Amino acid sequence: MKRVLFAIGILAICFGFSGNLLAEESLIDTVANGCKTEITTYCKGVTPGEGRILACLFAYEDKLSGQCEYALYDAAARLERAVTALNFVAQECEADITTLCKNVAAGEGRLLQCLEKNDAKVSKRCKEALKGTGLKQK
Repeated sequence: MKRVLFAIGILAICFGFSGNLLAEESLIDTVANGCKTEITTYCKGVTPGEGRILACLFAYEDKLSGQCEYALYDAAARLERAVTALNFVAQECEADITTLCKNVAAGEGRLLQCLEKNDAKVSKRCKEALKGTGLKQK
């Protein structure tokens, strides 16, 4: 459980995105809904943000309900799938990004926008990776 909470906290801070990979319900909503009782009971005085709620849940991990534990594991699994998909796209599109987007700073969807802007020049391999992971709809 400690590893799950830690992983969610670190990755949620690093990847503050909620695109198609995480669209059905945000990771924050999953944990907030699944751990609502624990958050109001143990963490109501904690200021949200920067992983403080997760740290609070970590402190009370021996008191978490099955529902809350499931929500944490579900969020961690979804986040892991999203990170895996992003890694796959980064590998498949590396040459395109290097060639077409070399002056574009990573973050906030800028590289994806660059690839979309240069769609006619993007390799088939990169396009398939974007479509297969849901980062590109067409």
